[in-house]
Amino acid sequence: MKIICGKSDLSSSVNIVLRAVSSKTTLPILECIVIDVSKNHIRFISNDMELAIETIVKGEIIDPGTNKQIAINAKVFSEIIRKLSDNDVTIETDEHFVMTITCEKAKFNIAGKPADEFPTLPHIERRETVVLSQFTLKEVIRQTVFSISDNESNKIMTGELFEITGDTMRIVSLDGHRISIRKIQLKENYGNIKVIVPGKTLTEISKILSGEMADEVTLYFTEKHILFEFDDTFVLSRLIEGEYYKINQMLSNDYETKLVINKKEFFNCIDRSTLLIKESEKKPIIVGVTDNVMELRINSHIGSMKEEIDIHKEGKDILIGFNPKFLMDVLRVVDDEEVTIYMINPKAPCFIKDKEESYIYLILPVNFNAANI
Repeated sequence: MKIICGKSDLSSSVNIVLRAVSSKTTLPILECIVIDVSKNHIRFISNDMELAIETIVKGEIIDPGTNKQIAINAKVFSEIIRKLSDNDVTIETDEHFVMTITCEKAKFNIAGKPADEFPTLPHIERRETVVLSQFTLKEVIRQTVFSISDNESNKIMTGELFEITGDTMRIVSLDGHRISIRKIQLKENYGNIKVIVPGKTLTEISKILSGEMADEVTLYFTEKHILFEFDDTFVLSRLIEGEYYKINQMLSNDYETKLVINKKEFFNCIDRSTLLIKESEKKPIIVGVTDNVMELRINSHIGSMKEEIDIHKEGKDILIGFNPKFLMDVLRVVDDEEVTIYMINPKAPCFIKDKEESYIYLILPVNFNAANI
């Protein structure tokens, strides 16, 4: 084959498919990307057996040749492309799968492989579909993905629940200490869909979505896979098998204390308090609420801190402890200027909600003793 592409087009396409190249594998072929010109398009394909990405590259096919596919080491290829000058790049392969990359006066010859051993992408019936804006999907992932667990022994917790009922989509993530729930209104009515999407897939997807409201992404669902289609790119992921946790029974509208607080002020105060905590320590931040004042305290072997914030309070006074990181995580992703916090008692889950209640965050409090106060 012989193709010519602009350096920037090559770079952006390589960066997309690199996200599904296996970094730890006993199969060398999975360390490759496939360049394919068999369908009158230049396509880059990668597959780590859990996540697969295919993207169409802007460029010209000069000669498809007899070998219309070649597998090439992704790391070597991407580094070469990255360091070329910003001009047109010519890529040629011969019958022995040697690739020649030429850009201005630079010329590289690297050994490729036949693509026969590369795992083919399963065919997906495009029936169960949901259309979203890329902005919405990117936001949904941003507001939930941090609550998934990184403990591989509990596979269900490493993914997010995508649940569609009619024109409502609910995305849920949890790690045993907190739950993030985001609801969005869809433009159309769909059937009932309930799948668990790996958090790794969603993290990688969010990095390549444009995030523009005008750009759309189409989701296709099968029994074992989810396919994301957008901007001449296809991202295919295995689903996590199993039954997701019944979170509805964990949700409650009951509360004894309701607070409305400035999000930025609350975040900055917690951020200052973490200066006194080493990463390995699990020191709680103590929240004391009396009248219309919230007092935040932290005590560690480095020192102590105390700070007051004005709030609007309804209900009882309360003294409660939290993991400061878990509070900061949610405050980073809520877009409102103020957040509403609902608490029952120092041992019951606390709820943080945005103004529209389209975003709900449940966080378990932390036990503390007098030494922390």
